[in-house]
Parts: sequence; C-alpha cells; structure tokens
Amino acid sequence: MNFKNNKISRIKGDASNRKFYRKSAKKGSSIIVYANKEKIKNLLNYDAINKILIKKNISAPKLISENYHNNFIEVEDFGKNTIFDIFKKGNVNKIKIYKKILLILIKLQKIKLKRIKNFKKKFYKVPNYSKKFILDEASLFLDWYIPKVVNKNKRFKIKKNLKKILYSLIKKIKLPNTTFVHRDFHISNLMIKKNKISIIDTQDAVYGNIAYDLASLIDDVRFKNSKKLKKIIYKNYINLNKKKFNKVKFKNDFEILSVLRNLKIIGIFTRLAKRDNKKKYLKLIPHAWELIEGRINNNNAFIELKKILEDNFPKKIRIKK
Repeated sequence: MNFKNNKISRIKGDASNRKFYRKSAKKGSSIIVYANKEKIKNLLNYDAINKILIKKNISAPKLISENYHNNFIEVEDFGKNTIFDIFKKGNVNKIKIYKKILLILIKLQKIKLKRIKNFKKKFYKVPNYSKKFILDEASLFLDWYIPKVVNKNKRFKIKKNLKKILYSLIKKIKLPNTTFVHRDFHISNLMIKKNKISIIDTQDAVYGNIAYDLASLIDDVRFKNSKKLKKIIYKNYINLNKKKFNKVKFKNDFEILSVLRNLKIIGIFTRLAKRDNKKKYLKLIPHAWELIEGRINNNNAFIELKKILEDNFPKKIRIKK
C-alpha cells in the first residue's frame, strides 16, 4: 500500500486474518482493511453487510474506496473507542449504555433485507444459520480443544459421545431462523463516537435465531459482568422488544445458544494458538468455561452435557490457560 501525502499507521486487529490501518489526512481519517486471505468474506461480504445496515439507518463503516485487486478497502473511521474500552476505564453507567445497545440490537433484528449488491456489482445473499452450521461450529471444541487436553486413547469416545449430546441440544432449539444475526454482537465490536454507537465486524452476519446476538452480548467471553447485571440486561431486552415471541422458548434458545457459542469459542481460541500462533486468546478460555457453567448448572436440558464435561474436563483443566 502506498498513499502519498497521507500518514498510515497500523492499528490493533482482531482474531481474523485481516490487518487494519488508520490513514490520516487533512480532510480527516479513514480505516484501511487489508485481507489477502478469505478476501470475499473479509472485503466483499463485509461491505455488503455494512450496506444493508446503513440502508436501515444503523451506523456501520461506509465504503470510501476499494482496491480489491490489491487486497484492501478503505472505510469510514469511527475513532479509537469501543464500548469495551469505555467500560474498562470504569466510572460509567453500564445499564444506560446497555439500554442503548439493546435498542440498536432490536433495530438490527428488524432487518428483512436478504440480498444486496457488493462493490463488484454482484448480489450477495445473507446466508441462513442452519442447525448443521451451528453443529459444525460447536464441533470446533471437539476438533481442537479435546486433542489439546484429553489423552489420545480417550479422545475418540469422548468426541463421539459429546457430538451426540451437542446434536440433541441443537434439536431442542425452538425458534426459527428468521432474524438478522450479527453473530459477534458484543462490546468489542461496538464503537462509540460523540455518543453514537456504530457496529463493526459485520461480515459473518446470517439469518438465524432471535436469541443468538443477545447471548453474545450478555455472555461475552472478553468482558466479565456480574450475574445481577446479566439479568438486568436480559430483562431490559424483553421489556424493550415489542416483537411478539414466546418468552419460554426464547429463554430455552438463549441458554442453549450461549453454551454452544462458548464451546465454539474455546475451540476457536485453541485453534488460533495452535494453527496461527495467536496465543493471547488462551487467557480467555477459563472465562468461557465459567460462562458455560453458569448456564448448564440450573437447566435440566443440559444434564447429559454437564455430566460428560464434569467427567472429562475437571476444574484443573478448565482454569488452565
């Protein structure tokens, strides 16, 4: 990349293969998203989803220019503060901010647009978050974490039994895949600038379960909230959402999806360390285990899962980074 008369500085990235740069110029700054791997998802699909959000009056990075041939796009800069950063500084009214986030989430969930043209003038269709898709993701725990912590002679049996349990849990999901789902809706992907919240990291959006993004927000592996605050956020969502849905089915799906998501996350973080040498995410695995424990301990739907996890992944393994 070569931008004459502009200052380019590398900025902190995420767990993906993308690299991010801030371009500073007299007229202001912008963000360069560079991806030489999974270009379609990380550049084309990213812009397409952002276009859908912007069309529905939700703040997301607007495309400024593209150089797909050279693996990058230039998008709007929302500044340096995520809501995660704001919360880490402390002394903020979290409940008030979470209420604002929930209103954005509810607005997001009202999106019905499924097809939009990307910057290559080709239609992109938002995929469906099928039950097979969810099982494949949860199976990352089996494929990456189990080989790391379980003796070789036990692995096959544990993986086989656990996969059956995961499949039976997925079959217990009640609500349909009719809702726009960001899939990584948490405070690290929410930027705040001049009191306005914007959404980033949108490329994995799907049409899925209405409870999924709320589970991402409340059971956030990157940030610890008290049980009391989690309950307040959940209750506020139910009260703010005017959409008619079955509250019992919603709670059932919320808890199942939270557990499956955090098993997936443990698998992903293990893979990042082993395959990509990105070891900083390993420190988050004990919290992912805490989140799983918090959901399975008081719900009969998880009896089988709880037993197999307790038998094969004792506390000394769970707290190990």
